[in-house]
Amino acid sequence: MESPPHATASADEMPSIWKEQHAQDAPPGFVPPMGPGEVAAVESLLGYEFRDKALVEEALTHGSFYYPYRPGVTYERLEYLGDAVLTCVVSREVFLTYGQLQPGPLTRLRAANVDKEKLARVAVMHGLHHFLRHKAPNLDGQITDFIEELSMYPIHSNGLLDPPKVLCDVVESLIGAIYCDSNFNQEIVWQVFQKLADPLISLETLGKHPVSELFEFCQKTRRGVKIVKDEWDKNLTVEVLIDGEMVGRATYAQKKEIAQNRAAKAALDKLKETLGQSQTEPMSAEVSEQFNKIDLTGS
Repeated sequence: MESPPHATASADEMPSIWKEQHAQDAPPGFVPPMGPGEVAAVESLLGYEFRDKALVEEALTHGSFYYPYRPGVTYERLEYLGDAVLTCVVSREVFLTYGQLQPGPLTRLRAANVDKEKLARVAVMHGLHHFLRHKAPNLDGQITDFIEELSMYPIHSNGLLDPPKVLCDVVESLIGAIYCDSNFNQEIVWQVFQKLADPLISLETLGKHPVSELFEFCQKTRRGVKIVKDEWDKNLTVEVLIDGEMVGRATYAQKKEIAQNRAAKAALDKLKETLGQSQTEPMSAEVSEQFNKIDLTGS
């Protein structure tokens, strides 16, 4: 399917235009529709022209947009559909691309290309977040913080960043909208997503989760590792003890798992610096099993 012509306004210019269009007084409970120019701009970013333009508006409407009135149609159903179809088309792609790869690495490759961070990167890279219809008070600031942090991790942070979930949601909902609009054509979905997500994470660029790499490193060097989380600390501080000595520490008030990942990364960096080692061998089956048993929710 041919891409629609590019809109005259860029994604960065659209927010101010949107505000000007809908700044006029409206009756209570009125929810302004997306204008034709906004829809065309989204289509241009996606490289797909919708037959049913209403799907674009639905895919970009967050529940908070209706506040303080009763919520209407939101992107949640399309998000559900998009999540499922992305898993399917990316599974097919990695399966066909890596004909000899075993299920474990295939699963990690698929996950890396459809996880929250990867899809959030897709959203901000193409400016899709500028068209999100919401009234969540802190969301814009969270998105700005995430964009600023991306420069530290060009491909993927492997669990060190905490992208706003709504960025992932809006990519999934737009993919779900395309799936519906194309009469459930998976090939069209793949063509759109492949362009949006370029470059896809490959076997060569697939990183390691810092906690799994830490356990692998410590097994290899015969060191004892313990991750300590203080349940009474409202800032969610996590410490990593190696042979009883604290070598890594991180605090992240919003999410315990992020604090744990950052503490593990800090410990790894210190250990590698001490031993002059920059990388480790692939994770063994034994270490992988140990990692899968780690409690990420408590001490």
